[in-house]
Amino acid sequence: MLFEDKVALVTAAGAGIGEAIALRLAAEGAAVVVSDVNDAAGQSVVDAIISAGGKAAYMHANVAEPDDVNALVSFAVESFGGLHLAVNNAGIGAMPKPVQDVTDAEWDRVMNVNLRGTFIAMKAQVKHFSANGGGAIVNTASLAGISSTPLLTPYGASKHGVVSLTRSVAIENASKGIRINAVAPGAIETASLASLPEDARAGYAAQVPMKRLGQAHEIANAVIWLLSDEASFVTGVVLPVDGGTVNA
Repeated sequence: MLFEDKVALVTAAGAGIGEAIALRLAAEGAAVVVSDVNDAAGQSVVDAIISAGGKAAYMHANVAEPDDVNALVSFAVESFGGLHLAVNNAGIGAMPKPVQDVTDAEWDRVMNVNLRGTFIAMKAQVKHFSANGGGAIVNTASLAGISSTPLLTPYGASKHGVVSLTRSVAIENASKGIRINAVAPGAIETASLASLPEDARAGYAAQVPMKRLGQAHEIANAVIWLLSDEASFVTGVVLPVDGGTVNA
């Protein structure tokens, strides 16, 4: 197993991509701290991991709240004796609208969760890893972080920020045994897309060179590789997982 005797933390792990990552980490031997703001969903993932013979614990955390984020590292250490891997997956979207119609409150909400939340989490994780022999972090960015996002200005700006954080902090810590990378998912069939009418989903799929939507486990596969020792010489990378969309 890739992560035997390792402890991992995943934010927004109660559903979708975060859930897929948490389940895969556990299957590869990691003890997993599952974090979310939906307590029932988060606990359900923990229950599924334990039922399958793995180790997991749940902690409620709003990534926009520094006290919550900082407490996650302490919770991991208290629960399982350490922290070696972290996936900063929490994020929210934005309603499509022209930039002149975006309110300050809408901008702040997206930035607080997607960018500030990732920044706060990385600070806590890097501090812990620096004092404890290193570790690996993967941030969930987006194709919106490496391309233009008309009508989605707050979301695109926040994800560009996540990309910049990933690259800059990776280089700051490259000599300390800390690797930091990101994935940039394309159109993934999570609950939000699955709830759309069939013609809308088909429209999204038609824009992907592979002519289908991605699946949450396909993002998890990329995250697992980046966290593992198989990617031991990889840091500062933003990996598109998008069926070829970024190059279309």
